[in-house]
Amino acid sequence: MDELDLTAAESKATYEEIKDYVLEHSGLKVSNLYIAQIKQKCGIIERENYNLPKSENSRQPKCPPEKEVAIRDALEYFKMV
Repeated sequence: MDELDLTAAESKATYEEIKDYVLEHSGLKVSNLYIAQIKQKCGIIERENYNLPKSENSRQPKCPPEKEVAIRDALEYFKMV
């Protein structure tokens, strides 16, 4: 196997790596919730979430546009999209 070949798991960044990249390159702090929302928009499949809200009407904050751009940039940098 060639040294440059990456497995699917190796090519994915952790949430902490994405947060660090966004902070370093844009100066914005992003939450795991915002990262998950953008990954979902990009079609990246997340595992099932067991911490579901108790009611269907519970509100979650939406990711602001400037943070969405920064997160998408990080996902592109890590070749996840």
